[in-house]
Amino acid sequence: MAAAVASKLDILKANEGLLDAEEHLFSGWPEPGKDDDNKRRLLSQLRQLDSSYAGGLLKYISNAKKLLKDSKEGSNPFEGCVPSVPEGKKLDFGSDAFIELENAGIAAAADTAFVLVAGGLGERLGYSGIKLALPALNGNRRQLPLAIMTSDDTHARTEALLRSHAFFGADPAQVTLVKQEKVACLADNDARLALTPGDAWAVQTKPHGHGDVHMLLHSSGLAARWRDAGLRWAVFFQDTNALVFRAIPAALGVSAARAFDFNSLAVPRRAKEAIGAITKLAYPDGTSRTLNVEYNQLDPLLRAAYDPEGDTNDDTGFSPFPGNINQLIVSLDSYCEELQKKGGVIGEFVNPKYADAGRTSFKSSTRLECMMQDFPKDLPSTARVGYTSINQVWAAYSPVKNSPADAAAKAAGGNPSHSATTGELDYYKANCKMLEHVGACIAGPSSASFNGLEDLEFWPRVVWPPAWAIGFDQLKARLPKPSAISLGQDTVLIVSEPNASLESLTLERGAVEVAGQGPIVAGTVSNDGWTWEPLDEDKGAPEEEVIRGFHVVRHAIETLK
Repeated sequence: MAAAVASKLDILKANEGLLDAEEHLFSGWPEPGKDDDNKRRLLSQLRQLDSSYAGGLLKYISNAKKLLKDSKEGSNPFEGCVPSVPEGKKLDFGSDAFIELENAGIAAAADTAFVLVAGGLGERLGYSGIKLALPALNGNRRQLPLAIMTSDDTHARTEALLRSHAFFGADPAQVTLVKQEKVACLADNDARLALTPGDAWAVQTKPHGHGDVHMLLHSSGLAARWRDAGLRWAVFFQDTNALVFRAIPAALGVSAARAFDFNSLAVPRRAKEAIGAITKLAYPDGTSRTLNVEYNQLDPLLRAAYDPEGDTNDDTGFSPFPGNINQLIVSLDSYCEELQKKGGVIGEFVNPKYADAGRTSFKSSTRLECMMQDFPKDLPSTARVGYTSINQVWAAYSPVKNSPADAAAKAAGGNPSHSATTGELDYYKANCKMLEHVGACIAGPSSASFNGLEDLEFWPRVVWPPAWAIGFDQLKARLPKPSAISLGQDTVLIVSEPNASLESLTLERGAVEVAGQGPIVAGTVSNDGWTWEPLDEDKGAPEEEVIRGFHVVRHAIETLK
């Protein structure tokens, strides 16, 4: 019986057609009864690869053959397309239009599910842990669901993080973890599965991309359950950009006002900047779609059918094609309808590294990939797809993704560093700008240098929980007399009590924590406060400090109750 289970015949029965498609996996196999444990190991992996891909492993191979053929022939997916500037909304952070849409979005959030894509580790950041920092979702009459897409690398640690912090105040029933599986690697243009180097009994696998989140929401039934429960929207965000919730409410308001089926949160981008661009494309068949076009494809596309000079800045100093930052809002009705049609599978691509000019062999194995922002590629041309761009990049997008060395190199080249250092400092800036906008007196920033990044804007360090204030009008309600609030340079203000209202405070220097319920009336406060001190390179420090380039020394803080 054991030998029979491990025979070629049983593999053929369990994976109809796989033997013909991938004969090389089984050629030269020992006779039944020899190496049966290894045979079972390979069979078990093939079954897992088959079950985790919509349509099965043979569908994956079929898709791969077509995409590899197109890649070898140099096919252009945008051949014959005519680009134009897409429909969307550009907003100044804190403007009347922004606040109006922000309020509409906060109201719409009561009918919204949230999806956190957190399948990657912080290796590129120079951090060995997971990047997850879960925002608190409090103050709503209904419990808003949160789905977190994990991977083999992050699943156990994410689950442990949530449990050790009591789900950060959320009800565990609100949170669902869906785990992404890897896909098989491909050895050649015939889509033959690649074996793991040094192991003839295992197929090599790699991540499929964050586009798997759509398939997982469909296969788990989550998206349909959300829709059936009366929710109208789903917001997708990633674990690298804490500022997303300063911009998402306004973008959600835009989705509601314009009845967008798919809305991409965007920021201004310079011409030829290395970031995907939201673009409207008219196809040769007469249909048109708005979707993300990667920056390396955009310039030749524009030169061919839009402007002989390609991607250029307009009179605003930016490209008319806004930069996609992969924070997305979908209408659950149309989203679920499309998921049902395609089983959650979205358009894939392949990017083999060829070993020869004829593109006949690979330098190393490749695999199919997918990106969650490509969902609109398969939407019907009648779908309403647009974007919401926040003109002040620092208010919406300051991702934490580059190691200190890479961040310093990018900054030296005139590019954003996208580091843990700037991610934290921009968060303080956004909060200070909100306080300033509602009428508080906030000292301008000092200058700081950390991790080789020079002349950074170092605003007063102000933080508060989402339950205290999400938007501008909510913040104003927490400060009955905003002109009575004054923060000096290099000060620290921490609001820890979500029910506090701050009536007056003059913080000349030092640190204050607002920890009392109800009205807080304070006079002039001055103490030794907290200091952000550059790390001594000769001394060891926790990874969290190393990637930021500083540690916080807590000298004194006054608690207001």
